[in-house]
Formats: sequence, structure tokens, C-alpha cells
Amino acid sequence: MTPTHAPGPPTAVVIQNTRSGGPGRVGAWLREAGIGLEVLRPYEGEALPQKLDGRPLLVLGGGFLPDDDERAPWLPATRRLVTQALDDGTPVLGICLGGQLITQVAGGRVRARHGQPEFGSTQIRLRPEASDDPLFYGLGATVPAIERHVDAITELPPGASWLASSAACPHQAFRVGARAWGVQFHPEAEAGRIAGWDRERLARQGFDRDRLHAEAVADEGAAVSAWSVFTRRFAQVCARLP
Repeated sequence: MTPTHAPGPPTAVVIQNTRSGGPGRVGAWLREAGIGLEVLRPYEGEALPQKLDGRPLLVLGGGFLPDDDERAPWLPATRRLVTQALDDGTPVLGICLGGQLITQVAGGRVRARHGQPEFGSTQIRLRPEASDDPLFYGLGATVPAIERHVDAITELPPGASWLASSAACPHQAFRVGARAWGVQFHPEAEAGRIAGWDRERLARQGFDRDRLHAEAVADEGAAVSAWSVFTRRFAQVCARLP
């Protein structure tokens, strides 16, 4: 179907799932690359569109499972939009919960409280398959990114390209088809965010907030260098839409 939106630089639909979980610097990098953002906050009652009409889709993180519809009643509508994007070949990027949601929609599996929790700056190891991926190629063998998850992808969708892992979590990044990416980590999160995380909750998981913050600050330059390139490449994919 021909997109109904006016020609020109595309505007991405951004689904924000929690009050503190905005697009952050990924949003800023997309705007700098000429991509508009329509940030929707369904947790505040904002309605999600019935159709993307060719617009790129960005699904952000949140403390839910992909089918946690009772606590997050907008997730069925989010899954429908992801399904549309996958069916139509529309560019989509899912971050943390967003990546898990793409996994589930495309036929993979996600488990609650599975494996070792990851918090703070973590070394993301790019797999050989990343060498010719449109977003990940040439970023380096390892790149730091901030993590904040206890749930995990346990099985990638059939036919997905497995792009990255970490020491504690195998499925850190993948691609479904030509233009749909999911990541477990948070390229949008700055090191300073960690200073506001709940110290007691982290301690219960075995983490020290001050140490996590210091490590993320030390890794910030490398993270910005890699994930800004990654984001600009996603913007280029979006800009090539008809």
C-alpha cells in the first residue's frame, strides 16, 4: 500500500514504555540525521496508531515481558505494529524490551528472570555475522554498552542473523530480514543515568552503583563513538524508504 504520509524526511514512530525510558541520545542522533520522531507514551494513555503507513518504528525498553499485557495493556497494539513492520519490510529497531518483543513476534523465545542479570557498562562482542550487517559492520570486536535487564532472549527467531553477545547473555543483537534489528543493551543510555538507579535494588542483585557508574563513565567515549555511528546508519536505512 502506498504510504499516506507526505514525502520528505521520514518520521519514526517511537514507543516509550516507561516514564524514564525515553529515546535519549539515540533520539538526538536520529534527529541530527534528519529523522523526525513521534514519541508516543501509551503508559500515559496516548493511543498507538493502527498502521505505520511506511513510517520507521523504534520500540524502547521497559520492565515488562513482551506479552505482559495486564501490566502494560498497550503491548498488543505494539506487537501488531512490529508485525506490520516485519511483514512490510519497514525499518524497525527494538531496544531491550523492544528487542525481546521483536524476538517473540518473529517466532523466538524470551524467558523471565533467566540467566545472569546484567547492569551497567558491558562489553558487547560482535560476532562474525556482524561484519556485513548494515548497522554493525566495522564497529570493532567489542563495544561497551549499558545493560539493565533480568529477562533474556533464549532463542532467536528462525532465520535471524545473530550479531552480538556478551559474557553473561548470548543474544545481545540480531537482525530479522533486511531491516529489523533487536538489541538487548541500551545504546540510548548515558553513563550519568546510572547515578540515579536504585542503590538497594542493585545491591540485592550483587552490584555496587558507584562502581557501575565509574565503569560506565570510563567507557562513555567508546560507547558514544560506536552507537552514534550505529544510529546514523539506522537513519540512513530509514531515509531510503520510498
